[in-house]
Amino acid sequence: MLHRFRSLFFTLLFVLLSSASSLHANAQQVEHVFIISMDGGKPSVMRQSAMPILFALAQNGAVTWNAQAVLPSVTLVNHASMVTGVGPKKHRVTWNDWKPEKGLVPVPTIFSIAKKQGYKTAMFAGKTKFRHLNRPGSLDRFAHPGYTAKKIASEAAQYIAIHKPHLSLIHFPDPDSAGHLYGWGSPQQKLAFARTDDALKTILNAIHQAGIQSRSVVIVTADHGGRGRRHGSASPEDRDIPWVAWGAGVRPNHRITRPVSTTDTAATALWLLDIPRPPSFDGKPVTHAFQAQF
Repeated sequence: MLHRFRSLFFTLLFVLLSSASSLHANAQQVEHVFIISMDGGKPSVMRQSAMPILFALAQNGAVTWNAQAVLPSVTLVNHASMVTGVGPKKHRVTWNDWKPEKGLVPVPTIFSIAKKQGYKTAMFAGKTKFRHLNRPGSLDRFAHPGYTAKKIASEAAQYIAIHKPHLSLIHFPDPDSAGHLYGWGSPQQKLAFARTDDALKTILNAIHQAGIQSRSVVIVTADHGGRGRRHGSASPEDRDIPWVAWGAGVRPNHRITRPVSTTDTAATALWLLDIPRPPSFDGKPVTHAFQAQF
C-alpha cells in the first residue's frame, strides 16, 4: 500500500512538473501567481528537512537560497514588504503583532493594484496580524483558517479550485511556531517543515485541479530565518531566505546569482501579470529567473 501511494504521488508530481516545464519555450502569458510564504524559512534548516515537493520545484525551476529579508527580520514587517514592494520606511509597518489601533498598511499593496486592473485576489494567512495587510477592496477573499499549514492549505485549495484567483498569498506559520518553541534546526522544526511541504503539495494539486497550471507561476519564499529561538537581527541566520520560482516561463534548473530581496517578490508578481509597477517600488522583478520577457 505504501509503495502504491508513493508511486501515485510521484506520478502526479511528474505530471505537474512536466506540464509547467513544457511551457518554458512557449513564453505563454502568465495569468495566475501564487506566493507561498513559509514563515521562519531558514534555508539551511529547510535543506535538512523532508521537503521533496519544494526541492522538486527548485530543481525544475529557478532558485536562490540566500535571498534577503528586510530589517527588522520579523514576520509582519517582511510580509508588508512582500505585498507592497517597499521597505519599512515607506510602508511604515514597524510592529509585529495584531494591533487594531495601528490601522492598515497605509500604502497600496499588489492586491489593491491588481484589483484596479480587474484581477481576482486572495490571501490565506496563519496569523491574525495579517489583517493589517487587508486594505479595503483589495482582496476578494481574506481568510485566517487557523495556525496550521494543513488547515490553511485545505481552505486555500478549495478556493483555488473553484475561483482560480489571479494573485494569491498563502502563508504557512508552522516552522516559525516550532522555531520559537523548540529552536531553529530542532527535530520539531524539521517536522514542521515537512508538514509545510505537504501543504505545498495540496496547493499544487489544487492548481492542477483548477486546470490553470500551464498559465501559473508559484513563488515559494519566506519572511525570515532564525537562530536559537529568536529572529529579528541583521545576522545572515535571520535574514537569509529562500526564493524559488516554478511554472510557466521559468528557467529550468536555474540558479539565481543576482541579489533578491523580499520587496522583489511584489515587483515580480506584478511583472508576471503585466501590471505596471508603481514608481515608488523599491523592489524589482526577478526577470532573469524567466526565459522570456512577458
